This record gives sequence, structure tokens and C-alpha cells, in this order.
Amino acid sequence: MKLVSDILIVIVALLHVFFLYLEMFLWDKPFGRKTFRMSEEQARQSKTLAMNQGLYNGFLAAGLLWGLVAGDAVKIFFLSCVVIAGIFGAFTVSKRIFYIQAAPAILALALLWVA
Repeated sequence: MKLVSDILIVIVALLHVFFLYLEMFLWDKPFGRKTFRMSEEQARQSKTLAMNQGLYNGFLAAGLLWGLVAGDAVKIFFLSCVVIAGIFGAFTVSKRIFYIQAAPAILALALLWVA
């Protein structure tokens, strides 16, 4: 079960690396605008904020990967951060954020606790 949990943690970390790339480098490109349902003007006006958010997603990814060598306490902390961010995003931006961000982290936490 621990191996499955660690694999899921890697998947959650890779999702956050993707979020970093999307928010830092693709935000104002057609793929980024389509993903976040924005006009060119909305993307242009919010690009700096998105880059900052992308950086934070990178920190979450780094923390999750660090947890694989540092131990369960670090994994639990960073997975909890992801869950909270996903729940907050679901309430403030879009419910789909819960399923994309929070749900995989919740599953990883559950598997970690079972292991």
C-alpha cells in the first residue's frame, strides 16, 4: 500500500509541475486561455499573478517529492496543503478544481494513512 501511496504522491507532484508550467509559461497562450476560459485581455491582465501562483504550485511539487525521501510527516503536510488549496479553489473559482487538485491528494492521504 505504501508503494501505491508513493506513486499517487508522484502523480500529484507531476500535476503540480504541470500547473506550474501552465500558469508560468502558457497562461496567455491559446492553450492556457482555453484551459482557464479567459479572453486575451483577461490573460494579459492576470499574467503576473498567474506566474506567482505557478511558482507556488512548484513549491508544492517540490515538497511532495521531498516527502518521498524525508518521510510521512512531510508527505502529510504537503498533501494537506494541496487538499486545502483544492478545496479553496473549488469554492472560489470552479468546482472542477476539487476533482483535479484536491481529490487525488485526498486519495493519496487516505492510502498513506492505511499504509
